[in-house]
Amino acid sequence: MSVLVVGSVAYDTVETTAGVRDEALGGSATYFSISSSFFTRVSIVAVVGEDFRSNDMDAFNRHGIDLSGLERRPGQTFRWAGRYMTADVNDRVTLDTQLNVFADFSPTLSPENRQQPFLFLANIDPDLQLDVLNQMTTRPRLVALDTMNFWIEGKNRELHGVVRGVDVLFMDEGEARSFAGEFNLVSAGKRILSLGPTSLIVKRGEHGVLLFKGESIFAVPSFPLERVVDPTGAGDSFAGGFMGYLAATGDLSDAGFRRAAVLGSVMGSFDVESFSTHRLNSLNISDIYARFRAFTDLTNFDPLGEGESLT
Repeated sequence: MSVLVVGSVAYDTVETTAGVRDEALGGSATYFSISSSFFTRVSIVAVVGEDFRSNDMDAFNRHGIDLSGLERRPGQTFRWAGRYMTADVNDRVTLDTQLNVFADFSPTLSPENRQQPFLFLANIDPDLQLDVLNQMTTRPRLVALDTMNFWIEGKNRELHGVVRGVDVLFMDEGEARSFAGEFNLVSAGKRILSLGPTSLIVKRGEHGVLLFKGESIFAVPSFPLERVVDPTGAGDSFAGGFMGYLAATGDLSDAGFRRAAVLGSVMGSFDVESFSTHRLNSLNISDIYARFRAFTDLTNFDPLGEGESLT
């Protein structure tokens, strides 16, 4: 099965402790689609300007990504600039945002995209997210949504409206606490699931992720890396691996979601090893399998046998 992603394609200028990159390919739909393309067919709905580079278009094509929904308009492509102040990947400052053609982005789905079985609503205006969901001819098997504090604070009512209609919600821990009005993450998770989604992914940066699904909680650590180059796009790369696996297998069971969360963490761990999408572009499926197995070893231990105790 295939996945449709609706989000941004951008040029990012990023400064980290590892260096600086100017106007590198970025955007939520970019990271998601490249990550997901290792597992399933992906279609993008987004907008770029007339300045969008042909070699960046080629990068999408090399991954077999369907670009029929990528609109090119007169004007400049969305720009974002940010600085990661310290080695703490959560310590980020936005220096500049230029929406450009993205300011008037109003996604219109083709007849084919209206029937996609898996839908990822990347971090865009909740009104646009709801409009996309309403354009679907039939409800997808799985709808996932990402958001941010900007929408939680500025369009809370609209965000609540679209959250009621999705299956999986992605938030970082600060966003989950803010949206739920609960500081404790377990309490926040339960509160958010009561609003409509059946699953919640809480992204915790270098501390991994928490998957809330029904009454269960599953924790996935982050992969231990000696060096993090650029955290930009890690969350969208996670979502791409997560949704790509579910679309490829069709396994929406609890076990399938847990495996998808580990694979998402695998893809996020590769993303942070370079600026922009460079590491993702250099991957092959053997690299992914090897790190997936390493994740298994990372958390594997022998349980207590019958009659054994800890002392």
